[in-house]
Amino acid sequence: MTACEVNFDGIVGPTHNYAGLAYGNLATMGNAGRTAHPKIAALQGLTKMRKVMDLGLVQGIVPPQERPSTTALRRWGFSGTDEEVLQGAIERDPVLLAQCSAPSAMWTANAATVAPSADTSDGRVHISVANLQTNYHRSIEARETSRLLQAIMPDPDVFVHHPAHLTSNQVGDEGAANHTRLAPEYGRRGLHMFVYGHVGFDPAVRKPKLFPARQAYEASRAVARQNRLDVDDVIFVQQCPDVIDRGVFHNDVISVGNLSTFICHETAYINTEQVLEQLAQKMGEGFHSIMVKENELPVETAVETYLFNSQIVSLSDGTMALLAPKSVQENAAAKAIVDQWIADDSAITQAHYIDLDQSMRNGPACLRLRVVLTQNELASVHQGCILDDESHAALVAWVERWYPEEMLPEDLADPSLLTRSRDALDELTKILSLGAIYDFQH
Repeated sequence: MTACEVNFDGIVGPTHNYAGLAYGNLATMGNAGRTAHPKIAALQGLTKMRKVMDLGLVQGIVPPQERPSTTALRRWGFSGTDEEVLQGAIERDPVLLAQCSAPSAMWTANAATVAPSADTSDGRVHISVANLQTNYHRSIEARETSRLLQAIMPDPDVFVHHPAHLTSNQVGDEGAANHTRLAPEYGRRGLHMFVYGHVGFDPAVRKPKLFPARQAYEASRAVARQNRLDVDDVIFVQQCPDVIDRGVFHNDVISVGNLSTFICHETAYINTEQVLEQLAQKMGEGFHSIMVKENELPVETAVETYLFNSQIVSLSDGTMALLAPKSVQENAAAKAIVDQWIADDSAITQAHYIDLDQSMRNGPACLRLRVVLTQNELASVHQGCILDDESHAALVAWVERWYPEEMLPEDLADPSLLTRSRDALDELTKILSLGAIYDFQH
């Protein structure tokens, strides 16, 4: 069956800031307290979306979540009007305010794990929202993520939406950032690789010493079951604890795959060569893997440049293009590796470098959730969330009109920020024809 991959990118929210909330994310930790530029960040994200669309691919849109989240602040005991709730947090708990103002939902690779209809036992697209339990500022996203994804993909005959399944740090789930689907074609049955950092119910299993392992083995298994995947189409692989301690907080910081092509760093897993052999055995003829050696690109450089966090997309002529952050182009070792992939006549035949500096100062370059859809399934998606020339222009104008030029963590204490953010999101729902999807709109 003919199918395509749609990348649903998160729009960077108007409270984009560097509060340094994610322990183990070296970029976030290193940039804490610096000046962020929300308008530039959102426009950079839209430029990346535009590039994907210009390559002839379908580009989806996920709106920002409401921040600051007065809903979350109320759970912490603040009461009164929304303005009083916000003022109370400003005066009594500014750290909590920062947690409830994080724009991190823009990284939609963490939003959920998706299984295409070609792989599921009931022939529907299954979407399991991630619980993101390792960090509080991300854990509050799940409820709104579920609401947004259901508004974007609403047809229950086509889509099955699973809520975040567990609520314990023992069984944290970080979504598609620790999941890779490989297949000969998008519309054919595929292999799902789930990567975990620790075994939550067995503390004796080796885990990182410095930074937390965010993805639990138990959570990955639960998602595979929820998404109705056949056991023969799933493998579970443990991330190397040492690379987590070197800043690889998600698997998509150290590997990337598309169709029958899989690229990873040699240190990615407990035994990377065995993992590649297992993938080759499962995938069969046509599988192509590339393993980058430590002496070619140290892990620290991979994390700094986010080479593996790049986006591989399939073009209409059967070739693939790499969309990489400009940090890859600016680093001689990383750029040489990409040039070699293209020269070796691998599946990747071209590279495009995009300025995503504002996102990368908080961590990853990825802003997308990959969803494989047939043409009929794509037609059932809310079309206001599929980018075209008109909506791209409208979104750029919307960002220019509403977004602040600069943002420091202390700026979150400005009471007018809540009103302005809500006014912006209210207008956005009209641009995307989504209706009332935010709490403040009810």
